[in-house]
Amino acid sequence: MKFDELPAGESIFIDANIFVYHFTGVSEECTRFLSRCEEGAMAGYTTSQVVLEVMHRLMMLEAVHKGLVSPGNVAKRLKDHPEIVKSLSVYADNTLKIGAMGVSVVSLSSDHCSSARRFQQQYGLLTNDAALLAACQDAGCSNLATRDEDFLRVKGIRVYLPSDV
Repeated sequence: MKFDELPAGESIFIDANIFVYHFTGVSEECTRFLSRCEEGAMAGYTTSQVVLEVMHRLMMLEAVHKGLVSPGNVAKRLKDHPEIVKSLSVYADNTLKIGAMGVSVVSLSSDHCSSARRFQQQYGLLTNDAALLAACQDAGCSNLATRDEDFLRVKGIRVYLPSDV
């Protein structure tokens, strides 16, 4: 489904790639979708794990974009050069905006971890995806914004995908 098919007033959980596409300017659809959350047209949710994933990915992208490291094995290069990590800041500034975008951040619990394991076995999802699904279902939400088509295998979840990436 497309983002504009989500009716106003609905709740939706948001995957990391939606934030990354917004902050990097890759997807105008993701930016418009997040603006709807910020305006209160819908209740946006994500998890603390997603926020950390966004922060990590944006940090690596910033380092490459600034020419401080070359693409490929960026995490190792940053680990080997902590002075580069210290010099980066845009990624953190952007990540900290998530809470001000009308998106509530849900902390993961041990119950979410147990549910995530069950979703991994049932649907073959990777760990972070399964944890996001666990939080989504625990909140009684059936809407998920993502670019990850693996979620299309999950019964009972309506997946909203950007079409411009």
